Amino acid sequence: MSASEQHHLLGAYLLGGLDAEDLRIFAAHLQGCARCRDELGRLEKVPALLDALPVPDAVALTLVPAGPGAPPARAAGAPVPLLSELSRRRRKVRRRWAALVGAVAAACLAVGLGVGPVLNRPAQPDASYSVQSGDGLQFSIDLARKTWGTELAVNGSSLPSDGTLSLWVRDRAGGEDRACAWTATPSGRVRVTGATPIQLASISSVELRDGAQQAVAVITVP
Repeated sequence: MSASEQHHLLGAYLLGGLDAEDLRIFAAHLQGCARCRDELGRLEKVPALLDALPVPDAVALTLVPAGPGAPPARAAGAPVPLLSELSRRRRKVRRRWAALVGAVAAACLAVGLGVGPVLNRPAQPDASYSVQSGDGLQFSIDLARKTWGTELAVNGSSLPSDGTLSLWVRDRAGGEDRACAWTATPSGRVRVTGATPIQLASISSVELRDGAQQAVAVITVP
């Protein structure tokens, strides 16, 4: 599957419409694609907004047209579920997703939910931690819960000024995942964002490592 096709899976992923294989492919793609993570962060409240709609309105939204050349809609009483359509026709997900978001926005405005402010509200971290050492090192992270896992915003100063630094997340079962890596800066300062499929509730610690994979700073998550 090409990178472009993987981008197009975002809508189906958000709505839970991917089969096991596509879910595995997109989860791997998401870890390395800041564009998809940003878009997912902006739209992750859409499923909740759909749940808030009256049942007839939600059913109507499952009949989003697929564009020119699409098969005619089925007779009343036999709607084609949007999720199965998204899964079966990946090449048309982008068009269908754009139409769905527009329809949800219009429907929510009609019932006074104000979808615009909800979708545009700046993301706030769900948890924040920091450590500092006697040699002046300061290291802090903001953890934001996401549908796909956890986003980590890193802010550090007086860090090692050469080599490659990396951020590792350990879960409560003992597994670990590299959330991001970067080249050390001469100033020892850094602001980067990483991502891990490990859910926030399952994170036990976050560790900053140097190029030799030695721990530079460790934050324990209670």
